[in-house]
Amino acid sequence: MNKQIILISVVIISLFGLIMITSSSYIWAEYKFDDPYKYFKNQLLFLILGIILMIIISKINYRIYYEKANLLLLIGVILLILVLIPGIGMIRNGSRSWFGIGSFGIQPSEAAKLIIIIFTAKYLTNNQEKTNILPILGVATLIFGLIMLQPDFGTGVILMMIVIGMIFISGANLSIFVKMGIIGLVGIVILIIMAPYRLERILSFLNPWQDPLGSGFQIIQSLYAIGPGGLFGFGFGNSRQKHFYLPEPQTDFIFSIISEEFGFMGCLLVVGLFFLIIITGFRIARNCHDLFGKYLAFGITFWIAFQAILNLMVVIGLIPVTGVTLPFLSYGGSSLLILMISMGILINISGYENKEL
Repeated sequence: MNKQIILISVVIISLFGLIMITSSSYIWAEYKFDDPYKYFKNQLLFLILGIILMIIISKINYRIYYEKANLLLLIGVILLILVLIPGIGMIRNGSRSWFGIGSFGIQPSEAAKLIIIIFTAKYLTNNQEKTNILPILGVATLIFGLIMLQPDFGTGVILMMIVIGMIFISGANLSIFVKMGIIGLVGIVILIIMAPYRLERILSFLNPWQDPLGSGFQIIQSLYAIGPGGLFGFGFGNSRQKHFYLPEPQTDFIFSIISEEFGFMGCLLVVGLFFLIIITGFRIARNCHDLFGKYLAFGITFWIAFQAILNLMVVIGLIPVTGVTLPFLSYGGSSLLILMISMGILINISGYENKEL
């Protein structure tokens, strides 16, 4: 039953995302590419490929990732290093985070999330009786550092949150998290000092009207989209903010357009689907008797939960802009493919619920 819930929920939310990408992007796509369906066609291609991959991966025994975890980590580190090299990595929106393949871009940091989940699940499985979490934190910090060199603060934060969440459910001493919190705060201060634009984002979050045409512009336009939506919104295709007010609304701020066009009911649909996926993911993790499968399911579910919550908090102005996309809904082929692969793994784990391997 859990397998069907995950599959149906993911397909529904991804198709709704495709519809909203079409609605939110066609004006910008026509202006930039002279093709109003440019983003739709790209995302449709990745969605079809993603669903095929999800179905294929769901048939492969998840234990293979335990055996290949070290190799996957090595490949992930190599890719994160290669993308930083000029001429190999491609710069988009100020970050050298992409490999250019024709008109498409592949983002290795998206794959790094899944890789670190697999590696952390293996480490925690092999060290269940030990409390030494420094090695896995060291590996996570290495990946975080490589991602920050791009720089991609939002992805780095999500990755560290996933690892900390997995360590927490492993039963680690709570005092460790206090120390990690202090180290994290010091790290954030250092990152702000190294890149002053992050401080501008924090100040614009506290008072976006201080610089309404600069650092506060995006969040102000997002709130202008969300505010008037009412119960049912203005109707599909009738958003005002996508008319060159909200920058590239098909990516990080697609939830703003959903709220504007479908109102509170549209928001409720999205949140409800995420809630269903997350609760089902936790149920799969809880029912899995294999320790590696349990940690793997928890890690994938934490990923969806943390990233969705972080994006929604940004969009409604509760935290500063982080550049985190909304899973399954925001435009982005790399993100969608890796998410679909992750859902395939989760579906496969669900096939072993209440069974001893």
